[in-house]
Amino acid sequence: MRLEPEFKPILTDDGSTTLLHPRFGVPYSSRHGALTQATELYLKLTETHRHPCPKVLEVGFGLGVNFRVTLQDAMTRGVRLEYLAYEYLPVERRVLETVPLPLTPPAEAVWQGVLEGFAARSSPWVLEGPWGRLELRLEDVSTAVFPDLWASAIYLDPFDPGVNPEPWSPGVLQRLFGAAQPGARLATYSVAGALRRGLEEAGFAVKKVDLRQSLPQARKRFWLQARVPSSRA
Repeated sequence: MRLEPEFKPILTDDGSTTLLHPRFGVPYSSRHGALTQATELYLKLTETHRHPCPKVLEVGFGLGVNFRVTLQDAMTRGVRLEYLAYEYLPVERRVLETVPLPLTPPAEAVWQGVLEGFAARSSPWVLEGPWGRLELRLEDVSTAVFPDLWASAIYLDPFDPGVNPEPWSPGVLQRLFGAAQPGARLATYSVAGALRRGLEEAGFAVKKVDLRQSLPQARKRFWLQARVPSSRA
């Protein structure tokens, strides 16, 4: 199946593939490693890989890389996954099919179900099974309604604030805080000062994480982790 010409494929440093978005001119995932970013930043920095019943809220479903990594981890551990993702600019199924990941057969079977349903472009779209539940909402997060006190983890993964500022706005960050369970963690690749201040003002405890401690070869130095107090007002 031929790739749409406007989506340029990029081979990232860890051997996984991402795509360059034709409108924003930036890649969906880090050039330093799409699979590494999904695993080390979103899955592990939010402690989702240790959670007994993870509930993930994702801003920016994109190419489904974070979902697939999280799905495979949950299925391998035998825990139920609930995943709520927001995406304002969904790509076509044929674009998703150009970004494969090494999945176990059970996880790949779930992903094929996602691909089949993705073509309908209905919102909200829900896929459920013994593994858990995926709900995909094709909405603008600047006006979307998030569930209260629901998420054990938040994957903040829209395009760069420089080209797509709306999902990073103070109003969205405040509502993400309201959607998080006590003790929940948020992770994102951006360490912009305005973002850190916005997260702190929303109520998160924020820290920059030095990648060199766990990924000595990483070319990017910092990621951002934000935590909701265990006892929140």
